[in-house]
Amino acid sequence: MNDYYVYILTNEHHTVLYIGVTNNITRRVYEHKQEVNEGFTKMYQVHKLIYVENCHNIEDAIAREKQLKGWTRKKKEALIATVNPEWKEIEV
Repeated sequence: MNDYYVYILTNEHHTVLYIGVTNNITRRVYEHKQEVNEGFTKMYQVHKLIYVENCHNIEDAIAREKQLKGWTRKKKEALIATVNPEWKEIEV
């Protein structure tokens, strides 16, 4: 069985939230930190992992990612606070 991860990254000042999905959280966070790909996270320096959620199949992971992306910032912040109230970087 494969595991998939829905994750939230932020920048140094916590002004930006990025939600993504991956099957390899360690590799994906590394890619964000190293700015391997052009795009949103590189432009806004979104490198700090603050939330991770495990899913057992890709369909559930993608559905959860879309659900979270549809939430208000306030609701996303409340979710993050349930497991990481100080928004400390999660090491993977």
